[in-house]
Amino acid sequence: MAIQKSSQNITFSVDREGEDNILRGNYSKSIQIPSIEDNPRCMAKTIEKLAQSHGITKIVFYQKREYEYDYDQTVMLNEIAQLYLHYSRDKTRFSYQALTFGKCRRFVDKWFNDIQNIIFNLLIKDPLGAYVELKRLKRQEQILLDKSVTNNDVYCHRSYINFLNTIISHMENTRIIIVAKPYLPGYKIGERSVYRRIFHPIIKPDFMYTKLMAAYPKGGEEISNYSIGEETEIIIFKLPDSVQTFYHMMPPEFKLSEEKYELLDVAKKIMAEHKPKKSEFVDPQRMREVFYNVGRDLIEELSSYRNMQLREEEITELTAILVRYTVGFGLIEVLLQDEKIQDISINSPMGHIPMFIVHANFDDCKTNIIPTTTESESWASKLRMISGRPLDEANPILDTELELPGASTRVSAITAPLNPTGLAFSFRRHRDRPWTLPLFMKVKMINSLTAGLLSFLIDGTRTMLICGTRSSGKSSFLSALMVEIMRRYRIITIEDTLELPVTQLRNLGFNIQQLKVASALSHGTSEVTASDGIRATLRLGDSSLIVGEVRSKEAIALYEAMRVGAAANVVAGTIHGDSPYGIYDRVVNDIGVPKTSFKATDICIIATPLKSADGLHKYRRITQITEVRKTWEDDPLMEGAFLDLVKYDAKSDKLVPTPELINGESEILKTIAGNVPDFAANWDAVWENIETRAKCKEKLVETALEMKDDEMLEAGFVIICNDMFHIISDKIKEKQGFLDHDKIYFEWEQWFEREIKKRKMNNSN
Repeated sequence: MAIQKSSQNITFSVDREGEDNILRGNYSKSIQIPSIEDNPRCMAKTIEKLAQSHGITKIVFYQKREYEYDYDQTVMLNEIAQLYLHYSRDKTRFSYQALTFGKCRRFVDKWFNDIQNIIFNLLIKDPLGAYVELKRLKRQEQILLDKSVTNNDVYCHRSYINFLNTIISHMENTRIIIVAKPYLPGYKIGERSVYRRIFHPIIKPDFMYTKLMAAYPKGGEEISNYSIGEETEIIIFKLPDSVQTFYHMMPPEFKLSEEKYELLDVAKKIMAEHKPKKSEFVDPQRMREVFYNVGRDLIEELSSYRNMQLREEEITELTAILVRYTVGFGLIEVLLQDEKIQDISINSPMGHIPMFIVHANFDDCKTNIIPTTTESESWASKLRMISGRPLDEANPILDTELELPGASTRVSAITAPLNPTGLAFSFRRHRDRPWTLPLFMKVKMINSLTAGLLSFLIDGTRTMLICGTRSSGKSSFLSALMVEIMRRYRIITIEDTLELPVTQLRNLGFNIQQLKVASALSHGTSEVTASDGIRATLRLGDSSLIVGEVRSKEAIALYEAMRVGAAANVVAGTIHGDSPYGIYDRVVNDIGVPKTSFKATDICIIATPLKSADGLHKYRRITQITEVRKTWEDDPLMEGAFLDLVKYDAKSDKLVPTPELINGESEILKTIAGNVPDFAANWDAVWENIETRAKCKEKLVETALEMKDDEMLEAGFVIICNDMFHIISDKIKEKQGFLDHDKIYFEWEQWFEREIKKRKMNNSN
């Protein structure tokens, strides 16, 4: 680090940080504003320091907050600094004697004063003003040249114009002049509005580590805006000449007064002396409550000491911010409060690359948030303590889950040597409430017939694997299938990273038990292996078994469970793959499950992320539901073991039933029917039951869209609708001796209409 002393309590230093040479200006003891765009003295001092240094790629000022000017902005100032350095080394060229041009002494006083002011004063504090002034001087000289009557005057004015043209040409080759030219007509010396268009520092309050690009993107077209809570503003921009979409967030911590910034800075330093112990991270929610109460008392005490009159809501806001930046995850927590965010990607190296998100409405977006190395290391430490799992050179991958205020998320972290540039993270936000089949119908992932078929298969206690790539919606779809299981039956879930909505389902009255097992990627932990966890479920009584994701050798135990008794209930899970044979290939050839054991799989559901023709938009679809027949010996593909029940038709953008399904050729459905007296040897009754379930789902979705009431599609109401279907079916069977599907739907629809009237009345009140 090279320290350069400066006047007026300002110090400058040059630091090497990664690939950057950073010019730092410490304004903490200065009354000057550390702003290149607003303060001409700051601009002049910065350009002088750039002229004295070499290879500066970034400029950072500090005064209660950090103000960072990125590479492109620094290049603009570097070019002016190089011009200034060049002219300073060649002062004889601008000397009184040189400007006489031999015989122009009667003009030289004015020329000398003008040039000295522009080159050695105005150029570094207002380069745009210097350029405009040079152009004005040239126009004046041209007028004088046109009026000249003597050869000597013509020579003098022409020589001076040529001199000015050389300097103007130098300046016109700089980026700052090129960028500013459209805004220069009518420019007045000392006016800084044009600089505010060009220079946009990334601002970071002192108590934070994350940097935020506060300015809107240049040329961005606003396509949406909304708020998270009452304080956080979100604006979505379409960028010019780019396929990228820009997600601009302005959280409350960037809109505080200087007094509040100072208060938070002091409070954070005091809180830092009382870092939570590893044991306290065993219960993160309780730890946050403790730190919140301590932080609130601290904010109240410090504000009283400083004679700051804070309202109750201001104390609450400052306390929440303080907790976020001490025991929390900073701006990550604010982002995750946005229900429209699905994924957050944080790539290395830190401090250079903004966060990226996947948005429910705008797909992949670039954000205005740039995490730093210090913050990433803090996140890694907290994740180790919360999960109890290692993240180091021996274990460079960590998967865990986080429960944060307003959001639940799955976190994946990687570090060296797997990631040669350090830490990187991926946060996947879980939906606040379970997905449902009607919700998937609304977004066209499935249609009503498919929903009816899946509902029938769930009641038929089949084994199912949902297959797809990452971000295809496998886990979300699995949670929707769980909602279809009747609440009278027990469910056991097994996951290495908790993603399934167990708490929400438990709150909705489900009899559900959650098991957490060791990650296949972690070593040396005290957690039970996935295989042992699956085998343990067989000792926990009669239950449906839900496996969050089949990854490795636990598949062998899963198929054991399916074959020895768990198949009396629904068994379902997710697995990576892209086709029914892909599932077979992974399970048998990669993981080592015996071929004959694979026959315990009844249904393969294929979830696929699709792209639009222009490549700019993504959407998720179930593209195939396939049954696995049991009469094959060696190769299920060659021996016709895979029978499609529904397949995605791209032209109509919907799932279409296959002739085999319509004609009742499904062995799985026949097996279900064979165990139910009302369906045995009666394919028409099976089909009518599936269609009746489909009609109920379709009625629900159509009514919700008509009433613009998405709440009807949430698990709470969907479960009631499912329960009533079963209750009405049972009542009609008991009354008439058989399942009259027309009567079942009629009575269900009558009940549904009554419920809708109640909802309308409640909403109007």
